[in-house]
Amino acid sequence: MLRNVAFLRLWTATTASGIATWALPFVLGLAVLDRTLTAVELGVLLAARTAGFLAAVPISGVLADRYARRRVVLWSGLTAAVAAPVLAFFVGSSLPLMAVAAVAMGAGQGACRPAFQALTAEVVHEDQRQRANAAMTLSVRVTTLVAPGLTALLALVATTEALLLGIGALWLVAALVPPRGNDFAGTAGRPRFFAEFAEGVREARRHPWFLAGLGALTAVIATGYSATGVVLPLVSRDRYGTEAVLAGALTAYTLGALAGALLIARWRPKHAGWTAFAGLALYGFAPLSLLLPVHPAVVLAAYAVAGVGIELFNVPWFTATQREVEPSKLARVSSLDFLMSYGLAPVGLALIAPAIAHFGATAVLAGCAVVCFAAPAVAALVPSARDFRARS
Repeated sequence: MLRNVAFLRLWTATTASGIATWALPFVLGLAVLDRTLTAVELGVLLAARTAGFLAAVPISGVLADRYARRRVVLWSGLTAAVAAPVLAFFVGSSLPLMAVAAVAMGAGQGACRPAFQALTAEVVHEDQRQRANAAMTLSVRVTTLVAPGLTALLALVATTEALLLGIGALWLVAALVPPRGNDFAGTAGRPRFFAEFAEGVREARRHPWFLAGLGALTAVIATGYSATGVVLPLVSRDRYGTEAVLAGALTAYTLGALAGALLIARWRPKHAGWTAFAGLALYGFAPLSLLLPVHPAVVLAAYAVAGVGIELFNVPWFTATQREVEPSKLARVSSLDFLMSYGLAPVGLALIAPAIAHFGATAVLAGCAVVCFAAPAVAALVPSARDFRARS
């Protein structure tokens, strides 16, 4: 992969966009600490960014199949890059203008995701895509592990405005560095958005393993991921009397994901689909560890196992999608993936807290653990799910 210049350019661009995506809420959180923003303003800005992301993902899927994927990445990155200095200029002074800038940055983030997925299939040969996707996810995990400390150090010498300008520079890299892919126009001349999006839905329905996997992934994210995100801080504080368990569990999850990405970069399991679903089911150990009064080391181990499992699912999942889906519809199918799995995550987070208040944390965590184990198991029963490949 290191000899593939086109992939290195694509990897650099996706890494820059990943760092920029991660850094924005962290930098805005630091702005709350120094009283540049209020907690309410932070919530509004993060909600605005999410709204922009969800609105842009399906639109980008259609555009990236209609025009060259490289062009969609360019305009997506430029949109986010231009919005960053606007947000920096009005930070702490005008909430409406900050919200508009946050929507634009979210739209840039959401628009580039399906295009990047499709562009990977264009510049990387099929037999190298699993390693390429593993390298992509490695950059995300390393960023998650290292970036908080680096950003906190930068905050000691730089203002919030300067950090936001730095995020804009990262989006410029994401916009300008990617390689040139195929200059095809898959659906040019048919500007009807809903008709083209419906074609992507029909293409997704043509692959039962994809629908089963998307359903399982959405269920795990909307339940297990959301439950642990809400309950883990409470368990760390109330059961163990320290925030160290919270920090340790999140770090263990990231380290586990790094290990999982390194493993799947080399490993070619006999039945990729079943292996991926088994990995996804490992996330059930995270809510299960919070349910039981276990030693803190058990919680950390459970999160590490969940991290390994999520990459054992992600990398084969992306690779199979790039292989099996018709190239002219790949961006639209990928947009369905991001729209459903990541789009429903805020809904899960919003519902978990009332559910805990009504049913209690024990019942909610038990239910989430059952869903995390059962959803991948049910998805694995779909005949084409064994190998993430349509039967001959």
